Amino acid sequence: MPRRTATMLASTLMLIALLCAGVLIPVPYAEMSPGPTVNTLGEHDGEPVLQVSGHRTYPADGHLNMTTVRVTSADFRMNLVEAVYGWLAHDTKVVPHDTLYPDGKTEEQSTQENAEEFSQSQESAKVAALKELHIPVTSWVIVSTVIKDSPAEGRLHAGDVIKAVDGTQVKQPSDVAKLVTKHKPGQKVVFTVIPAKEQAAAEKAHRTATKTQDVTITTTDSDDKGAHRAIVGISAGTDHTFPFTVDIKLADVGGPSAGLMFSLGIYDKLTPGSLTGGKFIAGTGTIDDDGTVGPIGGIEMKTVGARAKGAQYFLTPADNCASAAKDTPSGLTLVKVKKIGDALESLKDIREGRTADLPKCTTKG
Repeated sequence: MPRRTATMLASTLMLIALLCAGVLIPVPYAEMSPGPTVNTLGEHDGEPVLQVSGHRTYPADGHLNMTTVRVTSADFRMNLVEAVYGWLAHDTKVVPHDTLYPDGKTEEQSTQENAEEFSQSQESAKVAALKELHIPVTSWVIVSTVIKDSPAEGRLHAGDVIKAVDGTQVKQPSDVAKLVTKHKPGQKVVFTVIPAKEQAAAEKAHRTATKTQDVTITTTDSDDKGAHRAIVGISAGTDHTFPFTVDIKLADVGGPSAGLMFSLGIYDKLTPGSLTGGKFIAGTGTIDDDGTVGPIGGIEMKTVGARAKGAQYFLTPADNCASAAKDTPSGLTLVKVKKIGDALESLKDIREGRTADLPKCTTKG
C-alpha cells in the first residue's frame, strides 16, 4: 500500500475513533437553554395567569412576561460532542452538572425545591405589590419545615405560628435562629406557638387566633463542619393574610425568579390604566416582601428567549446586569432594577416615551 494512502487511511480511522469516543464518553456537564415565556397579564392553558377576587380590577394590555430556562435532567449524561456543540451555540449554555444538581441532588429533589421556591415567590410577589399600593397585609413567623429525626419532630409542625422563643417576641424568621443559638447544645429552649390547626381554623372563621401553647425542646449540636451550635431542626418562614384573594395559575414552572414579574402583573391588575403602554416588556428577578429584587441564574438564556418572543425591554436585576450586557440580543433594551419601585418608574418612562432616562445595564453593572 502506498505510504500516502496508508497515512490517509490511518488518519480517517483516527478521526472515526475520536468521533466515536466523543459520542460515547460522557462528560460532567449539563445544558441550559431558553424556556417558555408567559405574559402575566394574559392567559396560560386557557385561563388567566392572575386571578383576583374580592377587589376591583382593571383591564391591562401589553406584555409583562416572566421568563424561564430549560435545563437537562439530572440523569442525562452529555457526551463530548454535545458539550462542544453547546459551547459553540449562541442560544445554549453548558455548565458543570453540579451547578444544577449539587451534592448529588436528584431531579425529584430539585423539582420539589423549585416548587417550594416558586410558591414562596408568589407569596412575596403578592405582599410586595400590595405594600406598594399601601394595602395592609398581616404577616407572622411560622415553622416552615421540620427536619426528620430532629428534636423538633413531633413537637413542632409546619404552619405553627411562632410568637416567642424563651419569652422573647419573634418579629421575623431570622429572630428564631438567633434566639435558639444563644443556647449551648443540650440545653432546653421554649417555643410559644399557635398550633397550625388553630391558626387555620381562625383564618377560616375570619378571626384572629390567640390560643398559644409552650413547647419545650432540647437542642442538639449542629456539628456543621466543626461549627458547633445549638439547633432544634426547623426552618422558619413567613405567612400572610391578604384582604382579598390573588391566585397565580401557572403550572410546570419552578424556582423564585418570576417574583418581580408577578408583582408587576398584580399591581397592573389592581390599578387603572396600563403599566406597559401596550409595549412588550419581559423580565426576571426574585422579590422579597419589601420589594427588593434579587439576582437569578441563566440570565443570558432568558434574554434570548424574551427577544425571540418579541420583547423590546427586559427588566434585569441589578446584580445580573453586567453578565446580561455582555451579549444582549439585538433590539432588546436591558433595564436595571433594584426594587419594585424602580421597575414602576422605568415602566412609566417607557410608556411615556422617555427611554433615554432608563437606567440601562452595562458590562460594568
